[in-house]
Amino acid sequence: MGQSKQTFRSWVPEWLIRLTILLVLFPTVMLFALSTANVNAATGFYGAEPSDIQFSMLVYYAALVAFTPLEKRFFSRIATKEYFLICLVLQVMVTYCCYHTREVSVLFICRFLQGILNCGVTSICLTLLFSRLKSEHARETGYAIFYGMILCSGSLTSLVTAPLVDDYEYNALYKMIIYTFIPGAVLLLLLMNRVHLVRKTPLYQLDWTSFVIYAPMLILMGYVMIYGQQYYWLQDSRIVWSIAGIIFLATVFVVRQLYSKRPFINMEVFKSRGFLFGITLLGGLYLIRGSFNVTTSFFSTVLGMDPIHTYELLGYNLVGILIGAVVAARLVIKKRPLQFIWLVGFFLLLVFHSTMYFLFTSEADQSIFILPLIIQGSGAGILLTPIVLFIISSVPESISVSASTAGVFIRFTFFGMSSALINYGSLYFTKIHAMRLSDGISKTDNGLAERLHTYQSALQSRGLMADQAAKLAPGLLDKAIQKQAFLKYAMDYYELIGILILVLMLLIVMTPYINRTIINVKSKQPAAATV
Repeated sequence: MGQSKQTFRSWVPEWLIRLTILLVLFPTVMLFALSTANVNAATGFYGAEPSDIQFSMLVYYAALVAFTPLEKRFFSRIATKEYFLICLVLQVMVTYCCYHTREVSVLFICRFLQGILNCGVTSICLTLLFSRLKSEHARETGYAIFYGMILCSGSLTSLVTAPLVDDYEYNALYKMIIYTFIPGAVLLLLLMNRVHLVRKTPLYQLDWTSFVIYAPMLILMGYVMIYGQQYYWLQDSRIVWSIAGIIFLATVFVVRQLYSKRPFINMEVFKSRGFLFGITLLGGLYLIRGSFNVTTSFFSTVLGMDPIHTYELLGYNLVGILIGAVVAARLVIKKRPLQFIWLVGFFLLLVFHSTMYFLFTSEADQSIFILPLIIQGSGAGILLTPIVLFIISSVPESISVSASTAGVFIRFTFFGMSSALINYGSLYFTKIHAMRLSDGISKTDNGLAERLHTYQSALQSRGLMADQAAKLAPGLLDKAIQKQAFLKYAMDYYELIGILILVLMLLIVMTPYINRTIINVKSKQPAAATV
């Protein structure tokens, strides 16, 4: 209990310490998905486009990714209690600005600052969490807990905030986050002693130049991935100049890392074939995980479920994630072959996408989606922690921090790519299918007249006059066509994702050397926290 007496006051029970850490970590993880908790409500409040709300999340993500290497220096220099208080106060101030603003440009700035401050709070929570787990496999368990929370963040945030969005304006969510921070923060400040959780190092020669290069590059990448489809890609000068900026900044950044004594990312990590294989799986997992948004859109767009009922249904997905995270931690601790763990995880995701392919219908009982949602959560929960641990363990300890930093970059990139692919697919495939359906209806005039008469009769049965019903009937027909087009698009997209999963499973089977990588993170600092 020496560590306990050093970090926390001697009279504090262990259960209260762990509860306090989770109370602080919970709103910190929620901040990531807060801007997209309800996109329709957010667009109405800010008078923005859905793409603006998506971009605000990537701005937050970019700040978190870019500031991660610098944050470790601040964490090691300032006493943990004071460092936490500084981060907390600044986080509350920035979140309060988010609460008051209605300008999207100001929101972007605030979200960027939130991402920077999130690094500090999460690093403290992770280090404290790992220090409380006394078993031989404390770090494996800690990573499983943390990444399980990350996987739950989107659905859990939406579930918690859905009633608030129904009763209050959208900005009330930021006030809720401020209140959510208070209990855990007050407890942590009261229970902790003034200590340094990591070895104290001087705060000098900070590589702000790399940060200034890295952060704009990530923001431009997010801009291209979110707005590219909206602006017709290379047909718009903004996208062209953004891509040129990305290439220039990336070149400068890589050259600087190669010749720097203290690089942000040590490029030696990319010489490890285990690391390259790990980030390939991680990128694929984030593309697959992003496709889950198609399912949530299906619930609201086609089945007409309101946000509260949608996210209540997604609660079963959270159950699956918890099951998967526990199973993954147990399998890693038992030193089961990584090939087996990954094949099980990807197989569960394949089962989910194959099942949903046949469940994409215009009418369905929500109970039939419970088992597929549990299966999807279990697959994602089984995969994420072992993949991250493999990436960290596949390089020498001296550059493991660079491996985790590069892994954060991969997660950001493929998270954005997933959003871009969904945006592109929803517009491209939906348009094609809508045109085909409309063309098919126009060629069968008898069927068209019959459909219109059916809609007109339905409207009249609800009390509308005959002339009003006749005017509204074509609108209902068009809505039905759009629903069918969405269903066709969803099936096409899930078919492509199913092929991707099969390719990744084939790669895993054909790469036996991965089982020779020993998961060992005992002597390594927690990887940078991100989603």
